[in-house]
Amino acid sequence: MIIKFQKYQGTGNDFIIIDNTDLSFPSENISLIKQLCDRKFGIGCDGLILINPSDSSDYLMNYYNSDGNLGSMCGNGARCSVKFAQNINIIKNKTVFTAFDGLHDALIYDDQITLSMKPVNDIINYGNDLFLDTGSPHYVKLVSDIENIDVFSQGRLIRNNSIFKNNGVNVNFVQVISKSEFSVRTYERGVENETLSCGTGVTAVALAMFELNKTSLNKLKIATRGGDLSVEFNKCSKGYDNIKLTGNVKMVYSGEIQI
Repeated sequence: MIIKFQKYQGTGNDFIIIDNTDLSFPSENISLIKQLCDRKFGIGCDGLILINPSDSSDYLMNYYNSDGNLGSMCGNGARCSVKFAQNINIIKNKTVFTAFDGLHDALIYDDQITLSMKPVNDIINYGNDLFLDTGSPHYVKLVSDIENIDVFSQGRLIRNNSIFKNNGVNVNFVQVISKSEFSVRTYERGVENETLSCGTGVTAVALAMFELNKTSLNKLKIATRGGDLSVEFNKCSKGYDNIKLTGNVKMVYSGEIQI
């Protein structure tokens, strides 16, 4: 069986994306997905995305972690899926699609994708750190020297502690640059390593910085290892809503592989 795919990246967070509107891809084959995501024995990526048909929206995005398992919401992956859907003529310059956590809308301005995120109502304090779910679970920790933090070791320690071990958690280390800009490095569950960027993580960081009174602004620049993203939001009585994640996406290449 020959699979056609396109490779995309959103601020360095990279994905294999496959048009699965005919439902021909063997999505239950965890070992196959893991192999395709392997950077030495496969195509290589942080995750694989299937564009499936949907009765209630333009398409259904199924995201798989590089360990082969079906994942939760992926912000950068969702932004890349929007550009892919435009490139294969499912949509034009705007869309409503379905992801793990429900419906999302998005707008396309050339390579800039603005994605709506789900409202966030519950934020839990762990000492000076915060936990919140922005479509995927995130732990946010402030640090003073982000360049020298051991993201792999410290991230893995938090991800596998007794509180989060069963379901896992993404761990974000954040440094304040200014009232309008923050720098983040993220350890992602499922990848089980640092990635260059994480869209739901960037969103979690923006809300956490407002929650911790590190800023009073509702539009923030978040710098990742792979580039800058912008997050806008509204503080409401229940928490946060009207959350928008914006940034560039690029198609790296297209190809086919025999499986």
